[in-house]
Amino acid sequence: MAKVPKRVADRFSKTVGTFQRVLADAKDRDVNESDTVTIITDVLAAVFGYDKYTDITSEQAIRGTFCDLAVKQDGKLKFLIEVKAIGLTLRENHLRQAVNYGANQGIPWVVLTNGLRWEIYRIRFEQPVHHEEVCVFEFLDLSPRKSETHETLYLLSKEGIGQSAMEAFHEHVQVVNRFIVGALVASDPVLSVIRRELKRLAPDCGVTTEELARILPDVLKRDLLEGDVASEAKKRVARASLRKLRKRSTKKGPEQSSKPGAPKVSA
Repeated sequence: MAKVPKRVADRFSKTVGTFQRVLADAKDRDVNESDTVTIITDVLAAVFGYDKYTDITSEQAIRGTFCDLAVKQDGKLKFLIEVKAIGLTLRENHLRQAVNYGANQGIPWVVLTNGLRWEIYRIRFEQPVHHEEVCVFEFLDLSPRKSETHETLYLLSKEGIGQSAMEAFHEHVQVVNRFIVGALVASDPVLSVIRRELKRLAPDCGVTTEELARILPDVLKRDLLEGDVASEAKKRVARASLRKLRKRSTKKGPEQSSKPGAPKVSA
């Protein structure tokens, strides 16, 4: 996680508790969507550090309609916010609406919130367009003075957006997860290390990496090794290995890499 500047952390510490009380009261009164938008605008200004009059707009037209809120920095759209009434449970159709707004506007970051629950999503402009959950937090559960709270809020703050904090956190989430770790464990380099360690335990053991790969489903949860997410993780690990081989080949130069025994790298 990015280091949160002290002045930003101090702002979080001073303002989060105030808006927890405001939101709790609004929940008790079951305020409508329009009033929830008003509170969210104040949260964006007081907690997240945006200028209410220059950085936040509710007039962002998207295909004949308007998203609830849009946040700008230096005149450029940074993320869209779809707001629902504070008493409404956020649902899949609400998320689809937020993602559609972002996709139509070409904005990769969207936030879905009812003031209490905040969900941050990254849109991937592929065919078809799809989205990834990056971070979710409950505002009333935040601890105003804890560093974990500051790190979470920093992702959406004006200062964090300026430092591409959401992009960095998204990359971290993409790499540091159980599917990538599972794919790494199942990769040839790691299996070779396991094979070496087994031979230390039993020097005459004739174990092969292929045999180790076959028993992995009994060691790891099967969903880490099978399915669409697991397959994508394996591809990512394989691409990283290929880039490393290509980098080594480039460093050696054409003469060295063509020597007998040098690894061949296919394009």
